Amino acid sequence: MAMTFHVDIVSAEESIYSGTAQMVIAPAEHGEVGILPRHAQYISLLKPGEVRVKTSDTEEHNVFVSGGILEVQPHVVTILADTAIRASDLDEAEVLETKRRAEEALAERKAGFDYARAQAELIEAAARLRMIQKLRKNIK
Repeated sequence: MAMTFHVDIVSAEESIYSGTAQMVIAPAEHGEVGILPRHAQYISLLKPGEVRVKTSDTEEHNVFVSGGILEVQPHVVTILADTAIRASDLDEAEVLETKRRAEEALAERKAGFDYARAQAELIEAAARLRMIQKLRKNIK
């Protein structure tokens, strides 16, 4: 039997995942990190991207996070996400519309324009699209 540890992924709205895992892969601020049982204590900011929770050799849960904090203890991994969405709940049409609006805002730059917000929305939408495309490729 493989060694496991407890994982909690939560956002302000809800608990997305709570259970055991053999491995977690997350988009940390300075690159993707892989966490195995008894990992050294670690804390990092997360950037928008995919969190993969491997519960067995054949089962994996995929969650999109828009950012947040990753905390690793030897037997517990906690992800406090700004926004977290199960991969199965991602809506490609909605993501494409968000991306279009952000690109439009960046191009127009009207009065009261919030460049940082538009850029953050564009980065998040691009990360969601990459996750959708990756999942679509894995299904085929």
